[in-house]
Amino acid sequence: MTNTVGADALATATERRLTRWAGEGVAERLWARDGSLWGASGKRPEQLAAWLGWLDLPSAMTGRIGELERLARDVRADGYSRAAVLGMGGSSLAPELFSRVIGDASAALPEGPGAGLDLRILDSTHPDAVRAFREWAESGRTIFCVSSKSGSTTEPNAFHAAMSAHAPALDFIAITDPDTVLAELARSQGFRAIIEGEPNVGGRYSALSVFGLVPAALHGVDLAGLLSRATTMADACREPAPSNPGLQLGAALGEAAQAGRDKLTILTSPRLASLADWIEQLVAESTGKSGLGIVPVVGEPIGEPSAYGQDRHFVVITTADDDDPTWPRFAAELDRLGHPGQHIELADALDVGAEFVRWEVATAAAGMILGIDPFDQPDVQAAKDATTALLEAHRRDGALPQPGPLAIEPGITAFADAGTLGQTPASIDGAVRAWLATATAGDYVALLAFLPADPATVEQLQRLRGAIRDRLGLATTIGFGPRFLHSTGQLHKGGPDSGLFLQITADPERDLPISGWQESFGTLVAAQAAGDLAAIQQRGRRVLRLHLADPAAGLARLEAMMTTALSEMGPA
Repeated sequence: MTNTVGADALATATERRLTRWAGEGVAERLWARDGSLWGASGKRPEQLAAWLGWLDLPSAMTGRIGELERLARDVRADGYSRAAVLGMGGSSLAPELFSRVIGDASAALPEGPGAGLDLRILDSTHPDAVRAFREWAESGRTIFCVSSKSGSTTEPNAFHAAMSAHAPALDFIAITDPDTVLAELARSQGFRAIIEGEPNVGGRYSALSVFGLVPAALHGVDLAGLLSRATTMADACREPAPSNPGLQLGAALGEAAQAGRDKLTILTSPRLASLADWIEQLVAESTGKSGLGIVPVVGEPIGEPSAYGQDRHFVVITTADDDDPTWPRFAAELDRLGHPGQHIELADALDVGAEFVRWEVATAAAGMILGIDPFDQPDVQAAKDATTALLEAHRRDGALPQPGPLAIEPGITAFADAGTLGQTPASIDGAVRAWLATATAGDYVALLAFLPADPATVEQLQRLRGAIRDRLGLATTIGFGPRFLHSTGQLHKGGPDSGLFLQITADPERDLPISGWQESFGTLVAAQAAGDLAAIQQRGRRVLRLHLADPAAGLARLEAMMTTALSEMGPA
């Protein structure tokens, strides 16, 4: 692990970086679309400049407000009360943020054509999650947004197949880039609308494009207010580096990572939790490559300040009306212990528009320091390819290939590469202990659950996170599959080899067919889990898979095993 620095040293390094950037005209060159800013990545400048269309979104989308609001008014006037987004990653996280940060607009606005729709997002292929979502959609009149930039993403296509078997084509809107297979399908089937995106904007930078704003409009979000905040921040991010909020944050992120503080720990008030989820994808997928990267840690239970390792860099995000005394006390103690960090305060919920711009500029700027291309995702394809191969085997043989188990006990089966664990354990408990024993200072632990994200499961996994952090001093993350494959999956495979991965799978209560497909949702999610496991193992990374016969009972048993094992271990 790189030797870490304290808050004062990091502040000095950040100031030096900003002064250097001012001399190099980085702000001016960014807005002039100068791809040579990321020349250390080895990519041609024109390749990089081709993905800077997100810089134009605040002004460009202001010109489309009327179009999007007319669509939303027409939908509401036709009697729809609910809006569903069928998407993954960049197509789902911004809509989810609007649904949670802005609130339930349908309850807040007056009834009638001007009211916002209840907005929910489907980004899980687990049969139990898909069935529950479909039941919600069928309990009211729902407009479905099939959202995919490429138009060929597996999950939205499967979601569309499942929902279209029970809803007419006029209940669907396609949000996609021009001339995709999804656009062709929408035309041939007669979707209600096709809304085209911007091909020069990558998915994780698309929050202020139609992929975020169409669902926002349906939900009743004040688009003019949102884009006004974004425009104000964009103007501020044109300023020279020392006074540029995006470059200020980016310099801090990049310098912290280079100094060994690569665990970007984002703490928010509960209302802003989904903003942290959006930041997680942006930072992880943009920076986690070439063995480098910033590891975003979001949603981790707050612990005693002394429990955090010296690899942390904190960002606290609150709103102006947040009077919770926890944050100032916690921040003061972190400062006393020498942990660097920033506090970002939003005036109100619409300030998320400004944060989209700030964090996009900051992430691109951090990429300059790390010497990587922040706009590609070279390792995401590995899991997709492995999943495709498994599904082809299923079509051919009628079953998914199964690796040999490491240990089998009633209710739990363990799978792992014994070489990465350093031994061949004879029991589940032994496998968990061997996996934990590979931890060293500066590592992080990722819990990867291919399970529905119901409250009970989340609570159990959060307790595990807290126990691991408090005993070993390691940063912890949670990902629900296959959602995290489009968020942190790039970091897991292409980022630094500092992750310990615990994949948790279980058979669904009841499978669900996909209309027109050979495979079911149960087969699809099982193949996605197995494909991700194979891709991580191919990188030689420390991963243990536990398959549970019963999720609740299995997680309770895992928690008991983990608690005992951790109590016998010292700090990593």
